[in-house]
Amino acid sequence: MKESAKSHITFVIIAGIARPLLTLMMNKKWEGTEKLPAGGFIAAPNHCTEIDPLVVGHMLYNQKRAPHFLAKAGLFKVPVLGKLLHAVKQIPVERSTAGANRSLQLAQEIVAEGGAIVIYPEGTLTRDPDLWPMKGHTGAARLALEGGIPVVPMAHWGAHEVFPRYAKRFHLFPRKTSRILIGDPVDLSRFEGRPRDKATLTEATEAIMDAVTGLLAELRAEQPPAKRWDPAAHNQTKHGRDVERGGQ
Repeated sequence: MKESAKSHITFVIIAGIARPLLTLMMNKKWEGTEKLPAGGFIAAPNHCTEIDPLVVGHMLYNQKRAPHFLAKAGLFKVPVLGKLLHAVKQIPVERSTAGANRSLQLAQEIVAEGGAIVIYPEGTLTRDPDLWPMKGHTGAARLALEGGIPVVPMAHWGAHEVFPRYAKRFHLFPRKTSRILIGDPVDLSRFEGRPRDKATLTEATEAIMDAVTGLLAELRAEQPPAKRWDPAAHNQTKHGRDVERGGQ
């Protein structure tokens, strides 16, 4: 799946608008960019504010890696937005088996051409009250193991101060700094040859989440909780807004 001229031009236009705005909104500090693989990979960042995709996408684009996100299938049906998402080869995620298989195929094609697939293992904004990464979903692990694709853990911190989780407005002053820390690809070699059942995928997902959490702990200079937040244990849904609104 080589990037078409249309896709490249669309990315350039979007970046030409988004990058200056993000630079005006916050300072940035990116560490570990040299650890990004030369070939295709899965980027696995933490998720604590709605502007996370812009923050991570900005960093990847500046490293000359066009970001491709897994997005809700419904967004592709929205007029104008849907065409834009298709134009830059974002990947629709559907609940049906056929739709899920198609999403997987598209992701594998992008990676085969050296692209970067951004997957938030948490699936939605963290429910953890202190914004630590919560229990992850197995999608990133499944794609990595089935395609032999490296998973690069990432953590970012600071963007949530500009646009807090579930906020309605930006907080631009005093000026904040968004930091991103990129780690070495997660070692998933011990899962090779094992059946890709729930136990294997759960264990591989835990390895990914441990790497992301460790990076965030380094950025925050704090110790993460001993037990990762599990929405199900707190009667919370897996998707959507299910915590008290904050930062409004």
